[in-house]
Amino acid sequence: MRDFEYEAPRGLAEALQLFSKHNGRAKVLAGGTDLIDHVRTGRLAPDLLIDVKKVPELNVLHIDSDGLRLGASVPCCDIYGNEDIVSGYSALVDSCRIIGGVQIQNRASVGGNLCNSGPAADSTPALIALRATCVIASADGEREVAVEDFCTGPGTNVLKAGEMLVVLRLPAPQPGSGSHYRRFIPRYEMDIAVVGVGAAVQLDDAGKIFVSARIGVGAVAPTPLYASEASESLQGQPVSDLTISHAADMVVDIIRPIDDMRGTKEFRRHVTGVLTRRVLNAAVVRARGQSLQYKIGQ
Repeated sequence: MRDFEYEAPRGLAEALQLFSKHNGRAKVLAGGTDLIDHVRTGRLAPDLLIDVKKVPELNVLHIDSDGLRLGASVPCCDIYGNEDIVSGYSALVDSCRIIGGVQIQNRASVGGNLCNSGPAADSTPALIALRATCVIASADGEREVAVEDFCTGPGTNVLKAGEMLVVLRLPAPQPGSGSHYRRFIPRYEMDIAVVGVGAAVQLDDAGKIFVSARIGVGAVAPTPLYASEASESLQGQPVSDLTISHAADMVVDIIRPIDDMRGTKEFRRHVTGVLTRRVLNAAVVRARGQSLQYKIGQ
């Protein structure tokens, strides 16, 4: 492993100052579950690791009438251990429960998962479905970016030198809302999604009409995708197999999968359609206040 310096600032201003000073040669260490491995293998060669686990602004976990504020360093276990998040942001919880094993979930963060910007990241489709916004800070100030616009390619994103993700903002769920995330993996020993789908829906008071919907998909293009047209096609439509199947077909139309050791293009297309139908149906079940019979990871 290449030698590097280590700093553990206790405030955001200090962290940003260090980041700016090293002009792109520093990396943020939150959970470190991927970063340490990348440094060890030589994929990354930073001069400085900035440990942000002690920065309060990156560890906020707060829910109020405006929604959820999720710090970029908050570990997955804190997310699915919070009953308000479990009930209001189910798709996010679904993804956090399957990011690595229990030990990994005690360190890994959703912010880190997003900043790794892997096309198959589990949390990103869920965040897209839940309308998450990224709050990005630098020594020059803050800016906000919708999650669906954050990733720019495999392993790349909109963060510039000297910038870091501080908080994810998710709006408060509306009455009649439900969400779900599910993925397909080739086997439990290969813990990377072949396809991942997140969906959030809002139904009318009778639970029979889609008021709104959002669908996010991963592992089927260079970046996770927001299926905007498929999502909009559900608005005002009856909750039915036909309506949901039509939306699933529209999702399949926008993906750009590849052939690799985990699956072929055609297999990914098929699985995308199947998962989209299942995830939308599961989100509807939750929106109606019913119990979803679902085994984590399947």
